[in-house]
Amino acid sequence: MIRLALLAAVLTGPALADEVNIYSHRQPELIQPLLDQFTAETGITVNVAFVDQGMAERLKAEGDRSPADLILTVDIGRLMELVNAGVTQPVVSDVLTADIPAAFRDPGNQWFGLTSRARVVYSDKARVKPGEITTYEDLADPKWQGRICMRSGLSDYNVALTAAYLLHHTTDETKAWLTALKGNLAHRPTGVDRDQAKSIWAGECDIAIGNTYYIGQMLSDPVDRDYAEALRIDFPVFAGGGTHLNISGIAMTKAAPDRAAALKLMEWLTTDEAQKIYAETNHEFPIKPGVARSALVQSWGNFTPDPVSLADIAKQRPAAVKLMEEVDFDG
Repeated sequence: MIRLALLAAVLTGPALADEVNIYSHRQPELIQPLLDQFTAETGITVNVAFVDQGMAERLKAEGDRSPADLILTVDIGRLMELVNAGVTQPVVSDVLTADIPAAFRDPGNQWFGLTSRARVVYSDKARVKPGEITTYEDLADPKWQGRICMRSGLSDYNVALTAAYLLHHTTDETKAWLTALKGNLAHRPTGVDRDQAKSIWAGECDIAIGNTYYIGQMLSDPVDRDYAEALRIDFPVFAGGGTHLNISGIAMTKAAPDRAAALKLMEWLTTDEAQKIYAETNHEFPIKPGVARSALVQSWGNFTPDPVSLADIAKQRPAAVKLMEEVDFDG
């Protein structure tokens, strides 16, 4: 385990030979088993600095002096923010192209998905029958009035879901859907996905929208386990499409001091071994085809992923935010 107290000192100077420095939006403990295995196999040291906010601004301020080789983050929106800020560089790799499906990497090779997670419906096992909700469009049905919980409509994950909805529907249809969904909420959007699960357990609502991996985290936590066990994960689809997926992903910084070692880590992260460790540690889905999900994730059932690309979803994010604001979703 990296000693975080020493990490700031490590990352204030240039990287040493055979050393990779990462700025991570994910808590270091969530990825440490993966990085420890990489170091054991390659001898390359990996240092991680947790950067929760302002990653793009930090990299821009550091410029060519930045010690960071790689960026690890979640959500297509955050990845595109970094690309648009000009702090990443394209990476051309036959390994990455072969291992990561086109829908989960940037056409310009600026970012690459590592794991995926589905935006699903948490359903109360007692109050919602299996098959009672099958599509995202169903969330607008008046039968759910006062029965749905959600976090902020402007959260990254809900903006991405709305952007995906726009790829299946017109702007007017999407606005009508958001308006009806808002009308079905049990209370104003609040908290994070984990809080929506707790609200269902408390009887405040019957269904909620959340990411799959939160349920895995709660089941692993004695404090939250009861909340998660009261729920069933239902995989809705878009009419004529599939279940919406988002990603955790990686990009190489524009200033990367050790590009060769950084590329080795990027490519290693798409190996079968690494994909298995990463997905099981975080209760997510491997990106690489053919790598099995963990037993827990498999127990949630199978689903059909939506075929739209994340790059196309990213392009619709500004329109999705505009619609959320027009309907005053969080108001």
